[in-house]
Amino acid sequence: MRVDEFDYHLPEELIALRPANPRDTARLLVIDPDASSPFVDRTILDLSDLLQPGDALVFNDTKVIPAELHGVRTRAGVSTQVSVTLIERLDDRRWNALARPAKRLKEGDRIVFGEGSNACLLGALEAVVEARGTDGEVTLAFDLSGPALDDAIHAQGVMPLPPYIASRRAPDERDRTDYQTLFARDEGAVAAPTAGLHFTDRLMQSLEARGVSGHFVTLHVGPGTFLPVRSEDTAEHVMHPETGTISAETAEALNAVKARGRTIVAVGTTSLRLLESAVDKTGKLAPFTGATDLFITPGYRFRFVDRLLTNFHLPRSTLFMLVAAFSGLDTMKRAYAYAVAARYRFYSYGDACLLNPATSK
Repeated sequence: MRVDEFDYHLPEELIALRPANPRDTARLLVIDPDASSPFVDRTILDLSDLLQPGDALVFNDTKVIPAELHGVRTRAGVSTQVSVTLIERLDDRRWNALARPAKRLKEGDRIVFGEGSNACLLGALEAVVEARGTDGEVTLAFDLSGPALDDAIHAQGVMPLPPYIASRRAPDERDRTDYQTLFARDEGAVAAPTAGLHFTDRLMQSLEARGVSGHFVTLHVGPGTFLPVRSEDTAEHVMHPETGTISAETAEALNAVKARGRTIVAVGTTSLRLLESAVDKTGKLAPFTGATDLFITPGYRFRFVDRLLTNFHLPRSTLFMLVAAFSGLDTMKRAYAYAVAARYRFYSYGDACLLNPATSK
């Protein structure tokens, strides 16, 4: 399909720069393509009323690392400010990263992150550019390794906010909490599974009282979630692999939910992609450990997920393509137009929607 079919207009003022406070007071647009009223306005706190006893929510428990580092590259006595976002750990001391501006870096350059020059005191962290790739990617070899490197990254790094937020305000201490889900456990993501940001202790207690079970999988969200689709046709786009895990216990529990005829609700596109990567042709979920580059576009047949809770996504993005595959492209275009007119807040810190699948997409 042509990528421009997934475009839409969004006024800039509808991009949320902070989450709702409390988080569970965010608005929720319920989308049901086959209903007489396909768009219904609710709030996240209504979620327990919208689900039935025995249904299951599947959360992504990945934890975002403070992966954005700001430093100085000095060459021939000339210093230049650079920023990097760590995207993939290669070993105890080497990371792949996205650099800005990448054109100012070359192999052998040394970058000093933070103040001073003594990395052991955590006042600074130093790395050498080991290699340069395409689209701003670089390989960094740090002077520290292992837990010492992890501590230094946590001391120097800031939360890697999406460009549509970071271009309008700088990350701050609030983001260390705001850009992390209530149930974040397994460190490794460089972007938050944003549908999970809406959940609070109050909401989780309400869901438990309703008889809705919660289950956890892990998919370490990578930078591909922010990267635009540059090809003109979806068939030419290549997804960035992301690493995930589904335990045997979780797979068994979710298969039991399906066997009882209850509903599997994926909390976020990351949970959905991991579940759909681990299901076989008969619809049975298997334990999973490894990478997935599953790219879901209209025409995909969903084998395991019945409903999807997700935020509003960027135009022409792989995530908007996924929701169009789930509920139908025409429905989602109309839903987003409705949300714009109703002044919903968009993207990572914005409001959410609860999607039902279309019987005919």
